[in-house]
Amino acid sequence: MLDLRPVGYVIGLTAMALGLAMLLPLLVDIAQGRGHWHVFAQSCILTILIGGLVAGASRNGVGEGLTIRQTFLLTTGVWVVLPLFGALPFMLGATALDFTDAVFEAMSALTTTGSTVIIGLDHLPKGILLWRGIMQWLGGVGIIVVAMVFLPELRVGGMQIFRAEAFDTMGKILPRATEIASRISVIYLALTIACTLSYVMTGMTPFDATVHAMTTVATGGMANYDASFGALHPSAEYVAVVFMMLSALPFVRYVQLLAGTTRPLLFDPQVHGFFKTVGCIVGVLTVWQFFQREHLTEETFREVLFNVVSIITGTGYASEDYMLWGPFAVSIFFFTGLIGGCAGSTACSVKIFRYQLLFASIRVQLARIRSPHGVFTPRYGGRNVDADVLNSVMSFFVFFTVTLGVIAVLLGLTGLDFTTALSGAATALGNIGPGLGDKIGPSGNFATLGDTSKWILSAAMLIGRLEVLVVYAIFTVSFWRN
Repeated sequence: MLDLRPVGYVIGLTAMALGLAMLLPLLVDIAQGRGHWHVFAQSCILTILIGGLVAGASRNGVGEGLTIRQTFLLTTGVWVVLPLFGALPFMLGATALDFTDAVFEAMSALTTTGSTVIIGLDHLPKGILLWRGIMQWLGGVGIIVVAMVFLPELRVGGMQIFRAEAFDTMGKILPRATEIASRISVIYLALTIACTLSYVMTGMTPFDATVHAMTTVATGGMANYDASFGALHPSAEYVAVVFMMLSALPFVRYVQLLAGTTRPLLFDPQVHGFFKTVGCIVGVLTVWQFFQREHLTEETFREVLFNVVSIITGTGYASEDYMLWGPFAVSIFFFTGLIGGCAGSTACSVKIFRYQLLFASIRVQLARIRSPHGVFTPRYGGRNVDADVLNSVMSFFVFFTVTLGVIAVLLGLTGLDFTTALSGAATALGNIGPGLGDKIGPSGNFATLGDTSKWILSAAMLIGRLEVLVVYAIFTVSFWRN
């Protein structure tokens, strides 16, 4: 029988950590003097109490490590349980959201999706705004650790190709997963501080700079204003572009960079593919905008660059309504969101490396058709790719596509139009943020959707953030069989 105590112990501890994080917005609300601090006090006590009870009750079952099945349950369980506690301040606070909306908002934050049901962000207490930023920040660093520590071992979606890299820095095997997690956390914090200072230099207040830095480095995209970056100084968009792209690169490369070697970062095929893809899409849309407006200005280029980077990294900030750019541009934005950044980063969606492996496999198949007796092997980063990795990647694409279709159909059954249903499914499963159309587009909001649609989208956010197969695995009969 599967022992759930180690899973419960870790989930209890993470819930307690989330409760402690509520002290920061509590202090901000006290300083602001608007009387909302008690919301976080109540939420903090309840979260720490329940988390502590679960951890305490499970402590006697903690061993030296976790089995594969326990790891699957732990990875999924953390992202199921934490949004329930993270939703408490939204239900008790100034937003006064009902349970459905509160869980949607918390799930969106912790999965770094960035979709929101809150209207009137400009007038909310600072504690609530900071809480949204903190949850995205924690979700961002959490998914990096999951991607580099757990997913390679779980052999999910081809992530096993990074198994050696996850624990290898300059040829020295790191003795514990916690060591690389701590190093990544330091780098993550350093990027956040650098981003905060850069935003301050553009004229942001320290508070706005801090919250936006959290959601930028987490590639989450929750802003402090309903107009998102449209309410901020244009120079802030360039800062956001830099840090969104830095956050979409593999964080293990930063660990290696600090260890004294630049080669892994400079020669990483993911990094090359990511920059080439961004450059190509920005170039195409810039030319399109030139022909649409019959002139090219710095503002035009900036808006294209900012919104493309925001969508491809899954951040989801918006500086203007790109739905007005025409059907061609809207189509480009839809497919851009399904690309994503690099594995081992805070970026979301399919990820660059999977497309590279897919194309490598296609090239080999075409070569075999031309030369049936030839021997061809897909290669990635100068290495041969095992069939196990390719099968895992292909399985991911199949499950991702089928899930996208099923979610879109389910959303359609709730009464949503085709554009809203399809883009809603894509933005939730890809953890992108804004969808397309008048309802959930860059100038819209998810508040108008029905409760059933919100629960479907919340489930899609969870599935997409955990690379699809992690969640599906625990629903198979063989998973629970001894």
